[in-house]
Amino acid sequence: MVQAIGGGNAPADRLLHEPTACRHLQQLNTRAGARCPDRTWWPTAWVLVALLAGSPAWAHNLGSARLDQLPQQWLDEQGQALALTALAGHRVILSMAYTQCHHSCPATLARMLHMQAQLDARGEQASFLIIGYDPEQDSPASWRQYRANRRLERSNWHFLTGSRENVRELARQLGFEFWIYDDHVLHDPQIVVFNSTGMLSDTLTSATRDWLALE
Repeated sequence: MVQAIGGGNAPADRLLHEPTACRHLQQLNTRAGARCPDRTWWPTAWVLVALLAGSPAWAHNLGSARLDQLPQQWLDEQGQALALTALAGHRVILSMAYTQCHHSCPATLARMLHMQAQLDARGEQASFLIIGYDPEQDSPASWRQYRANRRLERSNWHFLTGSRENVRELARQLGFEFWIYDDHVLHDPQIVVFNSTGMLSDTLTSATRDWLALE
């Protein structure tokens, strides 16, 4: 059983049987002649759905999303309360991940580190946020260990834990599609950027090459 949780137009908490993953995969990848795999390949099917959802054809029109309209009750990796509005005044770069992810999350993190280097070269400050998909597994202590393992020591990086309701609401507002498959989280490799006034300025997918050129 797959549970669709995230953004876009999909109703929150909709339960999807495994064959639905195959139908989505076929619709998204008809040129490749995708076929329904056996049960051992259902996780792979959903990963492909998540990756394909990051293509321009699936880009969400987020319109006038604002930082101050998102859920504000979060804990950072030190267990301290952090409201997103506290970061207003400079650019905020946000993505979602989970601590046990070994595939798309490391690639997203590497991209965000590259973005940090680009901003450093311009002498520009920014805050980087990663919000956990799974509050039960992505606790402040788990994020603290995650940071230590990767030597992410800069103070402008924040790894946040929130209630399941706040995670779902933020994902819905920002168009982060994600699915719960048994103990796994299948999700979009997406990054969103808010400008210094707190307005959403860019949505970066795997197809976006030069994000600074979007300005």
